[in-house]
Amino acid sequence: MIARVTDGLPLAEGLDDGRDVKDAEMYKQQVKALFKNLASGHNDASRMSIETGPYIFHYIIEGRVCYLTMCDRSYPKKLAFQYLEDLKSEFERVNGAQTETAARPYAFIKFDTFIQKTKKLYQDTRTQRNIAKLNDELYEVHQIMTRNVQEVLGVGEKLDQVSQMSSRLTSESRIYADKARDLNRQVSAIL
Repeated sequence: MIARVTDGLPLAEGLDDGRDVKDAEMYKQQVKALFKNLASGHNDASRMSIETGPYIFHYIIEGRVCYLTMCDRSYPKKLAFQYLEDLKSEFERVNGAQTETAARPYAFIKFDTFIQKTKKLYQDTRTQRNIAKLNDELYEVHQIMTRNVQEVLGVGEKLDQVSQMSSRLTSESRIYADKARDLNRQVSAIL
C-alpha cells in the first residue's frame, strides 16, 4: 500500500482479494491506524518493520510518501525493503509530482498493475534474481564484519602502543622523581 504521510491518504494499493490471508480486514485496519499515526507525526524512522501476529509490516517513508508491505515473518527483510525500493522508484518516476495534489483516496489505482508485477517477482525467495540479492546482502554483511574485525584489531594495536607509552612514562617519572630527590638533598647539604 502507498499513502501520503501528511494526511494518511491512501494513494495506491495492490488489489489482493485477501483470501490468502486470515483476518485480512483486521490487518487493513492496522495499516490504516499506522498511517494515521504517521500523519500525526509519529514517524521516528524512515524505514521500519513492525511485527503483527504471524506477519511483519515493512515500510519506507520518502518525500512525504509511505510505501508499506506485509510479509510472513520468514520472508527476508532485505527482499521486502528491496521490493519497497522498487515500488518507490517507479511510483516517484510515474506519479511523483502529483502526490501532493491528489484529493481522493486511491488516486493512483492504475499503479496496481506495477505493484502486482513487482510482487510476483519477489514472491518466491528462491528465484535466481532474489537469491542474487540475498547473496549481495551476505557479501555486504561479510565486508562490514571484516571491516569491524580489522578496526577492533587496529584498536587492540593502538591499546598496546598506549600501554607501552604508559609503562615508559611510569619508569621515566620514577627516574625523574629520584633525580629530583637527589638534587633536593644536594641543595639542602649546600645550604
